[in-house]
Amino acid sequence: MQHGTPVALTDYAYLSTAVAGSVMVFLIKLSEQSWNRLFTALDAAVIGFWAVAGANKTLAAGLGWLPAVLLGTVTAVGGGALRDVILGRVPAVFGGNGLYATVAVAVAGVMVVCSYLGVPQVGIGLGIALALVFRLTAVHYGWNLPTGLDWRPRSKVASTVRRHINPPTRNGEEE
Repeated sequence: MQHGTPVALTDYAYLSTAVAGSVMVFLIKLSEQSWNRLFTALDAAVIGFWAVAGANKTLAAGLGWLPAVLLGTVTAVGGGALRDVILGRVPAVFGGNGLYATVAVAVAGVMVVCSYLGVPQVGIGLGIALALVFRLTAVHYGWNLPTGLDWRPRSKVASTVRRHINPPTRNGEEE
């Protein structure tokens, strides 16, 4: 938000952290099942980090609680979607994902409430912990938001039009 040079280019801790992570990846061998569990936990934490960062940055810019929750959510979800696209996967936010965006909304909301109460440090820790617990629980139990309603018209006219457009197959069912 127009506050000078990005910190990643001025603070050498960012580069050393990236190098250390790269070295760990080459040295530690994980099975696919272990990696999937680790990835889910890391992804949950990252949702928390990004939602907290987005909400914090928005509040620091002087915007209100609603833009902070929205931008915290968009920051978390956008980062995860970009990662998934780069990895050649369908972004988790598009479904079957254990409440991905819902977790980001909750974390950003907690961060905003804690900031308004004057304890933003508590909001950071609580938000990240909430992301871990909420996301991992949702994945474990298969929680998802309801899917869209079946908007297929059920009237006789609609059935006639559908049969005209998609004639029945040999066994009498529509395709």
